[in-house]
Amino acid sequence: MTTLLALLLLAAQPAASGFPVPDCALVPGWTRQGEPRSFDTETLFDYMDGNSEGYFAYGFTLMRGITCVSAAGDQLVIDVSAMGDPDRAWGFFVANRDLRSPIEAIASAGQVLPRKATFAKGTYYVEISASPDKDHRQALRAFVVALLKSVPGEAHVPDAVALFPPAGLEPDSVRLVPESVLGLRMLKTGFVSQYPAGRALVVPEPDAQAARATFARLRERFPAAKAESGPGEEAFSATDPYLGGLLLFRKGRNLAGVANVEAGQDPRPLAQALAARLP
Repeated sequence: MTTLLALLLLAAQPAASGFPVPDCALVPGWTRQGEPRSFDTETLFDYMDGNSEGYFAYGFTLMRGITCVSAAGDQLVIDVSAMGDPDRAWGFFVANRDLRSPIEAIASAGQVLPRKATFAKGTYYVEISASPDKDHRQALRAFVVALLKSVPGEAHVPDAVALFPPAGLEPDSVRLVPESVLGLRMLKTGFVSQYPAGRALVVPEPDAQAARATFARLRERFPAAKAESGPGEEAFSATDPYLGGLLLFRKGRNLAGVANVEAGQDPRPLAQALAARLP
């Protein structure tokens, strides 16, 4: 039994050794307080005080962190999380960003605020929280710059972001919905964005056959739907008590369309523009 356990631990070492472990010494004047932290899917719940479901929805597998202190008594809590893939790391940042502040061109995307810095890079999401209550942006930015060198991966923005027509697109409104797009379980993972006409969506499927099957189930979800001649290869419009006016279509392996359209608004121009950008 002891030999088997040793072999299992040895086999796990290469994967663990590649994880970017933060280091207080990356920035002069900071030292580590306490022991390094490590959490997986079984233990994250306690560390997050029960708020771990959001991490899991974006494919969380492992978090490693440290606490750093300065001689002045300032404290930084640094946590690096491995997410499901680069799309989900980006999507997790977007879902948790400060909506009152702009997104910065830090790796895939990031923000440096007075008491918190966050960014995504490759498959990783990095969060640094500062205390006490004052402006820590200088220290936070220094650690962000240092961590960018040690966190592997590329600056990655999902390809689907470029599919949304720029005309009328609300700035920084594109986001990844990791499950149940529009609250519909059949639309497993996709992207949504905001326009004056409503919410646009793109849900990629593995291939055109899978997209046709999902679109058929989607059409059944709205019994009073009306078939539309376009856009895409098949389309329908409907009205829903929760989703408002809808115009949904399939083009190739992508399901797309416009939802939450208010009475008097015409979703067709936006849907046609979206269809023209889909492969």
